[in-house]
Amino acid sequence: MPRKGEAKRLLEEHGQTYAEEAGIRLRNTPAPLYQLLTLCVLFSVPIKADIAVAAARELFGAGKRTPRAMVAASWQDRVDALGRAHYRRYDESTATALGDGAQLALDRYRGDLRRLRDESGGDPERIRALLQEFPRIGPVGADIFSREAQAVWPELSPAFDTLARGAAAGLGLPGTAEGLARLVSEDDLPRLAAALVRAQLAKK
Repeated sequence: MPRKGEAKRLLEEHGQTYAEEAGIRLRNTPAPLYQLLTLCVLFSVPIKADIAVAAARELFGAGKRTPRAMVAASWQDRVDALGRAHYRRYDESTATALGDGAQLALDRYRGDLRRLRDESGGDPERIRALLQEFPRIGPVGADIFSREAQAVWPELSPAFDTLARGAAAGLGLPGTAEGLARLVSEDDLPRLAAALVRAQLAKK
């Protein structure tokens, strides 16, 4: 079918998830889930995607891969890591948000976002609402988390945010999450969502 062929092309050309690009080996375990949350914080300002990914890699490369490590780092250490990735204008406020968010993760979830999932009762909208209690995470950040985490939290599937659905419609693909989900295997849903976003951003 032509639509499945277009989906296959997208996966081949743009199908790397942003978590993969940031060096996150996404699994349903505390550290990678927290790293994904960190990436979503970095995406939640008007900044280029490649800079946000580079900032995540700098933070993780400096050992800030868990909430405890993020809290233990000084504010200046976080600012410096962001600066090395040219994450400018938002470096100081983001360093604060990362520290406060890591403390929240420790205080409320003992550093394990699987407890957030448990608290949600498996309700995708509740997951998004709880995510938005973290500093800097709004609807866009919660959508990015859902888009990437659907690989390990299947109750979020199919997660295709407004940007991904808009890109799909522009390519003649279904404009609904359910319609897009029928084009690829369940394992490839995060990759297709990322590919659609990348294809849309490449036009700009």
